[in-house]
Amino acid sequence: MSVPNDTTCGATVQSGNSILPHNNKSNFICETDEGKTEEDLNMKSPDILQESQFPKTHSGENHKPTENQNNTNILQNLSGKNKWNKKFHLILDVLMVSLAFMVHFTAFIGTSNLQSSVNAAEGLGTTSLMTIYVGMSVSSIFLPVVLIKWLGCKWTLVLTMVAYIPYIVAQVYARFYTLIPAAFLVGMGAGPLWCVQGVYINTVAEVYSELVGLPTGTILARFFGIFFMLYQTSEIWGNLISSVVFSAAKPVTVNENSTTSIRVWETCGYNFCPGSQETEINPNLERPPEEDIFTIAGIYLACMVLACLMITFGVNPLKRYNKDGSSSSARVSGSQLLVVTIKLLGNFKLLLLIPLTLWMGIEQVFRGADYTAAYISCAWGISNIGYVLVCYGVTNSIASLVTGYLVKYTGRLLMVLSAMLIQIGITTILYVWTPDPVGGSAMFFVISGLWGVTDAVWLVQISV
Repeated sequence: MSVPNDTTCGATVQSGNSILPHNNKSNFICETDEGKTEEDLNMKSPDILQESQFPKTHSGENHKPTENQNNTNILQNLSGKNKWNKKFHLILDVLMVSLAFMVHFTAFIGTSNLQSSVNAAEGLGTTSLMTIYVGMSVSSIFLPVVLIKWLGCKWTLVLTMVAYIPYIVAQVYARFYTLIPAAFLVGMGAGPLWCVQGVYINTVAEVYSELVGLPTGTILARFFGIFFMLYQTSEIWGNLISSVVFSAAKPVTVNENSTTSIRVWETCGYNFCPGSQETEINPNLERPPEEDIFTIAGIYLACMVLACLMITFGVNPLKRYNKDGSSSSARVSGSQLLVVTIKLLGNFKLLLLIPLTLWMGIEQVFRGADYTAAYISCAWGISNIGYVLVCYGVTNSIASLVTGYLVKYTGRLLMVLSAMLIQIGITTILYVWTPDPVGGSAMFFVISGLWGVTDAVWLVQISV
């Protein structure tokens, strides 16, 4: 671009339909490559940065700031009102993404927690959960880069949320040839969904930190704390919906004189054996009526549609803040990203995170499949799964917010070690505890609540 009068065209920040200019009162007109002026393009207040403003290098040439430096200078020189408006929109975007995830995963978590009990025949439910994570492992490597490059972060969020919908629909006619393909589609959407969510919040936190002059890491901890606080409440609403529907249709009572109650230690908990004769005749494990499953599927389907609409109409694209989340993805293919990921395995500190990451996946699947079937459903009935896991959602949501602020006083290592000790205690209890609601149902909720605390600590600290 040629610039007359020894000037250069400066950067501007796009904010909605308005352009926020740099604090420069100059009225120079910058020519474009096509010979047109910015004035011709209706640029009423072009941002002009004179070369004399740039420090000279040792060779005597003027050193021009990078685009990121220009953006930072513009953000820091915004007027008080404009800065407040931009901060408001940034926080609103974080809240809208968080609320959309909460509504979306209200449906998915509520559905997945029922799989090992409602679709227990021939292991259909647990097989579908396994298929989801297989698909997620593949999609996390190859799809995020491509989708961000083509669609941008906002529309990638919408598309990947839509990928979950067939899994909910398949619940009304759960067969291997309907549920497994739908589960694989969920996995293909889940990888990009979580990657793009991280990119979006990281980018918004970066812009916000430039506005307020605080370290990006501090803002990230707060934003992810808000996100996981709202996201984890999906455990509350999803499980509450399932339990209310099932309990209203068929209230479950515990008969102290029943064979199941007297011999519960033989068939449930550590001794649970899917497919055994004792399990087959256990009335607590009977599949709920089809009309109840249709009702729950309809409610969950509405939640997912609402979440897609919230992202579509309530979230700003990153281009609003002169960001698109695709600056690096335009130069890196999926195969190149896989190579980079493999090379990172040479980093000793990253290798130390692998066991914790694997454990988090294992314990979450165990909680969603085995704890719900072997302990809650077997001993207390399918209708009580939601009530018990609501406790998990409450403690997880609170701990997600609190740990984001406590970590600056305790340090990350102490926080993670505390969660590890709690998890060891939970696992030990599951080995020795007899899940008998007649003798006392409080332990179901205690285990669930402590589990929520440990998950919150690991999710927030690893994400940051």
